[in-house]
Formats: sequence, C-alpha cells, structure tokens
Amino acid sequence: MSYIKKRIQSFAYAFSGLRFLFKETPNALTHLIAAFIAIWLGFIYDISHNEWLAIIVVIGAVFSMEAINTALERLSDYTCNKEIHPAIKKAKDLSAAAVLIAALAALAVGMVIFLPKIF
Repeated sequence: MSYIKKRIQSFAYAFSGLRFLFKETPNALTHLIAAFIAIWLGFIYDISHNEWLAIIVVIGAVFSMEAINTALERLSDYTCNKEIHPAIKKAKDLSAAAVLIAALAALAVGMVIFLPKIF
C-alpha cells in the first residue's frame, strides 16, 4: 500500500473511532452538548481570540480524555473477561478520573469566561 493510501486509511480508522465514541459512550454525548453550549455562548457573547483558544483547548482535552478512557475500559474488559480485578479497577478508575479532571477544568474555564459576561 502506498504512503498516501496508508495515511488516508489512518484517518478512516480515526473517524471510525469518533463514530464509536459518540455512538456507544453516553458521557461523550453529554460532553458534546456542553461543547455546543460553550460554542454557542462564545458566539452570543463575542468572546476574544484568547478565550476561543481556551475553549477549544479544554473541549479537545475533554474529548481526548473520554476517548482514552473508553479505549482503556474496552481493553480492560476484554483482557479480564469483565471480571472484577483490583488492578483493572484502579486503572479504570484512574482513567475515569482523568476525564473528570479535564471536565472540571473545562467547567472552570467556562465559568471564568462566561460568568462575568452573563452577570
């Protein structure tokens, strides 16, 4: 397979992962709704370029963490045949914590940007 075809195929795999993320991960849909609200508010309140950068970065961080968390959960479930193992539980809890940390950071950024404009 040529270099260009391999690169195109790698994008196809990535988009397949995005479809899976939003189709089979309920929390990703919740994050998507929050992202749309943040983007909508950004247009409503005409936020600055730096504020847009902050919004974009935290949205990307949350979706990235959610994708990593989902991948780790699926791999863990497959590896241990869905049996509860203390090491697997810790790994899954830590990856869920990563999503929570990113989501809380996104919430904080949103509050810093939007609360002064709303009130």
